[in-house]
Amino acid sequence: MSKYFPAPETADEHGIVAIGGQLTVDWLLDAYSHGIFPWPLWEDESFPLTWFSLEPRAIIEFDDLHISKRLARTIRSQKYQVTCDLEFASVIKHCAEPRHEEDGVWITSNMIDAYIDLHHAGHAHSIEVWQDHELVGGIYGVAIGGLFAGESMFHRQRDASKVALVALIKHLQHCGFALFDIQQLTPHTESMGAKEISRAEYLSRLQPAIGLSASFGTELQGSQQSIIDSK
Repeated sequence: MSKYFPAPETADEHGIVAIGGQLTVDWLLDAYSHGIFPWPLWEDESFPLTWFSLEPRAIIEFDDLHISKRLARTIRSQKYQVTCDLEFASVIKHCAEPRHEEDGVWITSNMIDAYIDLHHAGHAHSIEVWQDHELVGGIYGVAIGGLFAGESMFHRQRDASKVALVALIKHLQHCGFALFDIQQLTPHTESMGAKEISRAEYLSRLQPAIGLSASFGTELQGSQQSIIDSK
C-alpha cells in the first residue's frame, strides 16, 4: 500500500490519481513503485502538482525494439559516442527546453531539482549521446529494482535520441531489468516498437519487476552494435 497516494485504479478518466503533494525522493519513489508519476499541468509552479496513472499505459518490450535500416547505419557509422550518467543534469535540462511542435513545458524547475536529487540518491539515470564532444541527444528516467521508467528524451542531431534509446534498452537488458515504462505512446516511440497495455496488466507486472535486484550501475553495458546484430 502506498504511503502517500490512493490506489492507482482510482484515477479519473484523465488518469489523475492525486493533486498536491511534494516533489521529494521519498514521494517519487513511492509514486513510481505504485504505477504513479508526476506530470504538472501548468508551467506556473504555484499551481498544485498532479499525479497520474494512465489507462492505457505504454511500454517497450525489449524483444520488440524496432531499428530501421537508416538508424542501424547511423549506429554502425559510430558518428555518435554514448555514455551513461555522465551529464544527468544537462540531459534533463535539455529535455525541459521548449520544443516548437509542443505547447508549454512540463519539466518545471522544481521537477528538474527533484529528479537531480533522485539521481544523487541512485534512482534516476541518463544516457548521453555525443558528437565531437558536444551533447547532441539523451534520455533520462527512474530505476527501481527491475523497473525503468523513461521520462523524456531530446535530440540536437538527427537520430541522436533514437541512438540513446537503443543504447538504453541494450543496457537494461544486460543489467537484468524486466519492465520499461514510457507512460504514453507517441509516433516516435511507436515506430521503434512501443505498445500500449492496460493499467491492470502494467500493475500486475510492476511489483515483480521492482522486486528484482537489478542495478543500473555506473557504466554503460553492452554495445549498440550487439543489439543490431541480435536482430
